[in-house]
Amino acid sequence: MKKNKVLIVLFSAGFAFFSQAQVLPLSVSDDGVQNHYYTTTETAGLVVPEVGIRSSDEIYASEEFRRGVQAYYKGSYNNALIQFEKSLSYMPDDNLILYWLGKTYYKTGLEGNALSYWTSASQSGYGGLLLQNKIEIVRERRVTGEPSDKTTRLSESGSFPGFFNGNMIFSGPTSVQTNNDGTVWLVSYNTNELLLLNQNGKVIDRITGPLNGFDRPVDIIRLKDGNLLVSESAGDRLSLLNSRGKFVKYIGSRGRSTGQLVGPQYLAQDEFERIYVTDYGNRRIDVFDPEGNGLFSFGTDLKGPTGIAVDGERVFVADDNDGCIYEYDRAGNYIRMLVEKETLKKPEAMRIWNSSLIVCDSNRLLDVDMNTGAIFEYTRTGNAPSRLMTASADVNGNVMAADFTANELYVFSKVQELVGGMFIQIETVDASAFPKVVIEVKAENRHRQPVVGLQEENFYISENKRPVSSMQFIGSASNNTDADITMIISCSQSSLAHKTEIETAVREIAASMNGRGVLRVITASEIPVAEYEGSPTGVERFSFEALKNKPSKNVVLDSAIRLAVNELINAAKKRSIILISDGNFGHESFAKYNLAELTAYMNNNSVLFSHVQVGMDYITSELDYILNNTSGNNYYVYRPEGLSRIVSDIIAIPQGVYQLSYISSLQNNFGQEFLPVEAEVYLLNRSGRDESGYFAPLQ
Repeated sequence: MKKNKVLIVLFSAGFAFFSQAQVLPLSVSDDGVQNHYYTTTETAGLVVPEVGIRSSDEIYASEEFRRGVQAYYKGSYNNALIQFEKSLSYMPDDNLILYWLGKTYYKTGLEGNALSYWTSASQSGYGGLLLQNKIEIVRERRVTGEPSDKTTRLSESGSFPGFFNGNMIFSGPTSVQTNNDGTVWLVSYNTNELLLLNQNGKVIDRITGPLNGFDRPVDIIRLKDGNLLVSESAGDRLSLLNSRGKFVKYIGSRGRSTGQLVGPQYLAQDEFERIYVTDYGNRRIDVFDPEGNGLFSFGTDLKGPTGIAVDGERVFVADDNDGCIYEYDRAGNYIRMLVEKETLKKPEAMRIWNSSLIVCDSNRLLDVDMNTGAIFEYTRTGNAPSRLMTASADVNGNVMAADFTANELYVFSKVQELVGGMFIQIETVDASAFPKVVIEVKAENRHRQPVVGLQEENFYISENKRPVSSMQFIGSASNNTDADITMIISCSQSSLAHKTEIETAVREIAASMNGRGVLRVITASEIPVAEYEGSPTGVERFSFEALKNKPSKNVVLDSAIRLAVNELINAAKKRSIILISDGNFGHESFAKYNLAELTAYMNNNSVLFSHVQVGMDYITSELDYILNNTSGNNYYVYRPEGLSRIVSDIIAIPQGVYQLSYISSLQNNFGQEFLPVEAEVYLLNRSGRDESGYFAPLQ
């Protein structure tokens, strides 16, 4: 009798809940196959009987699914996995649950598990081409890595003309200088201007220089202190500008003596901040100190010096009269002819990109090996009149090239990037103020590199394939000026010999945070221990002896890294792990989690990784693998410039995470309804898309 009463209650509740329901398609794949059906009162997009009454398994599965989605967006991935697994136990064949399990495993770094669940859902007809493309990209990342840029041809992905709709934007572009936020400085020779453009080619600012203006500007570079330097060929001088383009002072004057110029063209700077200028009128290279004082000149054998690039102790100079490239040392001593005479047609600027010289030569963009002089042609602009002047790689891995004759700024991209498109992920959805919804969208290329500099016009947000209302672009994580940092201190037996170095590193890094952001300290020994969390000022007097964890022969670094990432998932958008160690880690330090899982866990959650080396020995191959497969750098504790720039280096690393808001028009059914959202991103000839969903707060 009791059993019958329970059945009646369940049936009654289910009937009351779905009696007004209308069956609608949840989603349609790219090949037209409907994946699921749901009612207007259905909770998780699961299959509902046509009569509008669900079984108890479907009800339980829906509730567990709702909890899993909420845990996912809170960054509680382990809890999300538990909830999704429970939901799947009630509905083993539901593709939506399989898809979300894959999403969660992807965020935890277990990409193999993610691919398994996604493949199962895809083979059952779920997701269409969108899911197939996601599977392909993730699988390609795990197996092949990024191909060598030296053997990858470039193709035009877009261009910005100097004239648009009858209006002149710029005229005679000669040089480009890209910025970390995705913008680019463009030198307009004919109009004596410096333009700041965004990724879509829109003019953000115009700079005309000092009161008397620029006088035929040719080249622009960013100096190591962040300032800009512009060469003025008709003014026979250099203009020093601050990072925003405001004039500071002139460098050089007209003449033939040391520190004087006649028709300066292209610029470069070495690691000691000395400035190199190709002096076309004097047929030489002029060298200035960081303050702008003339030091010396060299290259009296040059006939038409144009492009210049400095790599360590080597200085490379292009000669447009001889059609070759010469190599000198930094003192101006001739070394050799890197590229033989008459090999090049009309070489102009040279920049260093991917350990090679990228050279503009008439209508061709070339890669020149700095060791052998071997030439590879990236691309050419065609048979129309063309004169490429300067090409610079931007933060998104594209190459931007100024064409003086065609009066255009070209954007070249790798062919596979244009074919495969972008990898777009809806990271989080905040519906706490429903119907206002705030989402975070992460944009990457196929090889994990962030796509930076996007604006509102690059996004299209929709619900059930219909555009949302009141969409607003809130901002980009790349513009953030603070970072949350977790230090991992290796407590190995060998670290006891480097107590002073460890203390120096911790104190300098903490001080460089200027009291902003959250600093966490974790020690890695036999078990990881959280030592500190709070303001960076709290560890500016850090002492190794005050650590709670004890040094050990066996340092379990993998667990320490996992713990550090766990703490950073909900931290600031710019977040990083800084490992402080002597670099000596063996296989036993990575016994629980393999290296691929660790790097994927960091990359998939936008956590950077850097290392401060306190010893003189080489770092082990395991640590070298992590450094090569994450964003960040390796620093020596006693490097001449100190460690104070580590935090600024971390903040400068681009982040392709964007925040947008909109007003939802969907019915949330008192928070029980699974509400879909789709995000599409467009940039020139590239695009990408992702689909997700969320629950409004329960009412």
